[in-house]
Amino acid sequence: MMFRPRDSHTLRLVHTNLNITPKPDRIRWTYDVFGNSVAHADFGNQMSNSLSFYSEIGILHYEAPQATQLLLETAERIPFSYTDDEKPDLLAVMTPQQDKGADMVSRWARDTVTNGDGRTLAVLHDMMVKLRNDIVYKPRSAMGTQAPAETLALGSGTCRDFAWLMIEALRSLGFAARFVSGYIYSPGRTDQRGGGATHAWVQVYLPGCGWIEMDPTNGIFGNRDLIRIAVTRTPMQARPLSGTFVGSPGCFLGLTVSVSVTNTEQAALVQ
Repeated sequence: MMFRPRDSHTLRLVHTNLNITPKPDRIRWTYDVFGNSVAHADFGNQMSNSLSFYSEIGILHYEAPQATQLLLETAERIPFSYTDDEKPDLLAVMTPQQDKGADMVSRWARDTVTNGDGRTLAVLHDMMVKLRNDIVYKPRSAMGTQAPAETLALGSGTCRDFAWLMIEALRSLGFAARFVSGYIYSPGRTDQRGGGATHAWVQVYLPGCGWIEMDPTNGIFGNRDLIRIAVTRTPMQARPLSGTFVGSPGCFLGLTVSVSVTNTEQAALVQ
């Protein structure tokens, strides 16, 4: 389970409550290779007709403007190079992960800089705009994330498909970018997409600025309304819930997910 937010200067965890039915024999907590909190529940030989997870967290969320004024002069235009100190740590998230359709994604990425002068911040902004213009948002309950080339070919996708396409496109231009999974606060807002379930967006590393957040699904540049749970190299590493059970394949009747984010005077409660 990846339900616990990542504490930072923009997000403070106030309380957390996790109820699982049937009650597991034990719950163990670990950190994965990215430093995300992961809970492991073991059920032994228990028999059950259903399995439910109820997670409630209370947080203090601070909207922080992106420190773009700290962008180093050497990185104001692409292509630029990360420093010798940064590159070894960023190499894994600079390397495109998808071979099939990579040329299509690279061409699409290059189209975002065709009409500009290669200014780094303009490229990021233009890519978000182009993605929203080229791809239709279509919620999908099916498991998994589309390959970026598939999203381009279909012309539609959900938030995780938007994020994965943008990440691979940025990597093809030499940026370090990673996948973010979490929630979005959008009470009664018709202009914001991705509420009611887990949400996904992008972090890109800029010299001088560090990691900045971008939500291509909603055109958000920054962390406004975004509650970060996990950051990973690929979407497959950010699954909120995964596991196995013993039984015939026909035993699995389906899965439902509901996320509710509400605002209070002290914290935002996520369920």
